[in-house]
Amino acid sequence: MTATGTAPASRGGRWIQQWDPEDETFWNETGEKIAKRNLLFSVLSEHIGFSIWTLWSVLVLFMGPEYGLTPADKFLLTSMVTLVGAVVRVPYTFAVAIFGGRNWTVISASLLLVPSVAAFSVMKPGTSFDTFLWIGLLAGIGGGNFASSMTNINAFFPLRKKGWALGLNAGGGNIGVAAIQLVALAVIGASGGPRVLLGIYIPLIVVAAVLAALFMDNIENVKNDTGAAKDAARDAHTWIMSVLYIGTFGSFIGYSFAFGQVLTNQFGRTPLQATYLTFMGPLLGSLVRPVGGWLADKYGGAKITLYNYIAMAVATAVLVLASMQKSLPLFVTAFVVLFALTGLGNGSTFKMIPGIFQAKALSKGLQGEDAVKYGRRLSGASMGLIGAVGALGGVGINMAFRQSFLSYGSGTGAFVAFLAYYALCFAVTWAVYLRRPAAATAATAASEAKPQLSYAEV
Repeated sequence: MTATGTAPASRGGRWIQQWDPEDETFWNETGEKIAKRNLLFSVLSEHIGFSIWTLWSVLVLFMGPEYGLTPADKFLLTSMVTLVGAVVRVPYTFAVAIFGGRNWTVISASLLLVPSVAAFSVMKPGTSFDTFLWIGLLAGIGGGNFASSMTNINAFFPLRKKGWALGLNAGGGNIGVAAIQLVALAVIGASGGPRVLLGIYIPLIVVAAVLAALFMDNIENVKNDTGAAKDAARDAHTWIMSVLYIGTFGSFIGYSFAFGQVLTNQFGRTPLQATYLTFMGPLLGSLVRPVGGWLADKYGGAKITLYNYIAMAVATAVLVLASMQKSLPLFVTAFVVLFALTGLGNGSTFKMIPGIFQAKALSKGLQGEDAVKYGRRLSGASMGLIGAVGALGGVGINMAFRQSFLSYGSGTGAFVAFLAYYALCFAVTWAVYLRRPAAATAATAASEAKPQLSYAEV
């Protein structure tokens, strides 16, 4: 353990050998400054990663009839980019312990140059759909930056600060979706082409990598625990939270890819008109994610998640109505509200994860540092899996829109399916994390000899 009030020992090369954020004296005197500095540059790198991951949601708006792609082709393209971003989250989670948080941030940021330079070289009419698909798949690696960044920041902050820190880290990264759409809006407005957009982001990638190398740290005691990964995979809560995270983050990233295409295909908006509207949803969804984490810290993640799913279902029902009535103002308003709610839910669901495993530790009779270690071990291992499965929801969103447009010529059918899924998530949240059966309550009152397992405050 780090000596109280002393600076963390380092072996050089920006490696910190001792790190104990749960020690309040150490945290207040030394740890908080270091953790916040790493959070800042982690957010920057993850922000660029999200921008590159969602790059093709913007590029497809540039691709007019001269590119020879159908709406179904474009939805398939963005679905596959989302799929790669989901899959690479698993190895990216383990990369932090292998290379170090700072080192992997430098590597993962630098890797973003590959899809960016490749897209710059092929973005022109006459390029085959297969080529666009393969280059688009490369952009999926940007989705992995989220998993490694969250795993890294999870190690820097104490349990009482994780909701805020993880929400801010993820929210700052999520803003990358809105940022690239705003930059695209400026480029389109200035009559620039897709290569201008890529030319802006390529040097930003270099800047993010250099700043991470200069100002971030590695923590020595962050280790990959294959046993923890197996334990997390066997724990039902990992998969239950994956279902809930599909509903929040899967919706956020799926809608981020699809919103502009729905506006152009269903409402006849031009790329410029669509981009004027599309950035608002991801921007709000990103900004309120830390709010979701903060509310979860204060009132309990399960409660915030439950109420949030009610609101998401209502917003989706309004979207179905607006889609059927072809009301663009109502449609855009409801979609932006839904985006904001996905952000709130992202913050509250990710706050639940460490709380759930901490509650399990206490129910096992563990106390103090042993309980903290158990909770951190399983929550860290589960985050990568949950983040990966949750991102697969984005694939489902885009494939649902693709099928809905092929079958009905609009996105209405897809929205009905999403509404049903949010109802399922509401039921799961209540049944697993908030329901208090009478028998269990009576048992708790009758005996205090064994710690009781309760997730109501997670």
